[in-house]
Amino acid sequence: MNSVGEACTELKREYDQCFNRWFAEKFLKGESGGDPCGQLFKRYQLCVQKAIKEKDIPIEGLEFMGPSKGKTEGSS
Repeated sequence: MNSVGEACTELKREYDQCFNRWFAEKFLKGESGGDPCGQLFKRYQLCVQKAIKEKDIPIEGLEFMGPSKGKTEGSS
């Protein structure tokens, strides 16, 4: 699946490969320490955020981009 921004698709593929490799080779075998894909994810996230702004896609109410403002701890 391609990313929301054409320029982000390759970063998405790199991150997906890294995550899938870590998940299969480490996490499922009980090795959960470290985050080998964190930097790739951050680069991909920044690219997606830029693409969303450029395409003027409304994202109000979506929490995957970060915590909602005004939401208190313990609320759903």
